[in-house]
Amino acid sequence: MSELEAEMALQIRAYKLPVPEREFRFTKGRRFRFDFAWVAQKVALEVEGGVWSGGRHSRGAGFNSDCEKYALATLEGWRVFRVTTNHIKSGDAIQWIQAALSVKAGGFEMVCP
Repeated sequence: MSELEAEMALQIRAYKLPVPEREFRFTKGRRFRFDFAWVAQKVALEVEGGVWSGGRHSRGAGFNSDCEKYALATLEGWRVFRVTTNHIKSGDAIQWIQAALSVKAGGFEMVCP
């Protein structure tokens, strides 16, 4: 688990959100996995590291593979939240996930700290 993923896991526990599955394989026949997945709600969280340092997610082959992964996830009905260091440290990421998991029939309820 990366340092960023550990920080996100800590926030998930602190906000008392449902425990997500880690490294969840969402599609058959592919090795694609989500960093965090709330399977029943079909909500996934992907921590995108190295976006400013030329990491895998921002280079050609990695970016191309990520596009394929997210397209397949969308076709299977998943809502995927891609977050960076800034989103995690600012608290935006946890608020987005909290809102996604709080979806109500007439909209969504977002509870801020």
